[in-house]
Amino acid sequence: MTSVTGIPPVSPISPVSPAPQTTRQVHRRVVDAPTRVFHWLFAPSFAGAYLTADGERFRLLHVTLGYTMAGLLVFRVGYGLFGPRQARLMLLWRKLAGLLPWVRSMKITAVAGAPSAVNWRQGQNVFMAVAIAALLLLVMPLTLSGYATYNEWGDLMGGDWIEEVHELFGNTVLAVALAHVGAIAALSLLRGKNLAAQMVTGRAEGSGPDLAKRNHAWLAAVLLSSVLAYWAWEWQHSPAGLIPAQSLGAVLDVRAERGKDDNDD
Repeated sequence: MTSVTGIPPVSPISPVSPAPQTTRQVHRRVVDAPTRVFHWLFAPSFAGAYLTADGERFRLLHVTLGYTMAGLLVFRVGYGLFGPRQARLMLLWRKLAGLLPWVRSMKITAVAGAPSAVNWRQGQNVFMAVAIAALLLLVMPLTLSGYATYNEWGDLMGGDWIEEVHELFGNTVLAVALAHVGAIAALSLLRGKNLAAQMVTGRAEGSGPDLAKRNHAWLAAVLLSSVLAYWAWEWQHSPAGLIPAQSLGAVLDVRAERGKDDNDD
């Protein structure tokens, strides 16, 4: 269509809609790499050592995992004394120092009324600190009693009481570890956040400065390589390997027989 002057009309320019803005989720680093690697090496080492505690089949594997726990404890203590600020054991001590004041505040609020959200948040932090401190403190007597049991010191001291002490510490560590895992799961539900993911990614949702200024990935790689090298060394120097082939064969045979029986039924 043309206008009266013969010049085609100019179509109005349609407004350009702005591009949709993508909201970027803010994260901050709260746990560095060495602390995370320590955690994910320590937890399966204890689990494996606990599962292989009975019997002689996996005794060498049990001992190797126990030594691994002791070495990891030495690393964590050293890192807590000389490492970055957020990994210092002094921070853990400060949280533990808040135990008695928190108990007093809970007594006061129990008389005055229901505890506030601040009291509950402080209690959660104190409980987590107590669980972590208990795990670190129990590892030393656990590994020492295990070393004494492995070298049969109990026979020299008149009885197998050292083995019973080792078993007691093992069950105590298991109870504290389960309480620690249960507390993380409960807090994750209460706060609506996956707190366990922080120990995987090292980051937490929310704005603010990074608690862990540097990741120290090189130190985490050194720690992981050292543990793997130690496991490989123990495997090579074990007469039948850390996991004897006969034991594996027996386990596979049992599973095969169970599967055959199920099929026959």
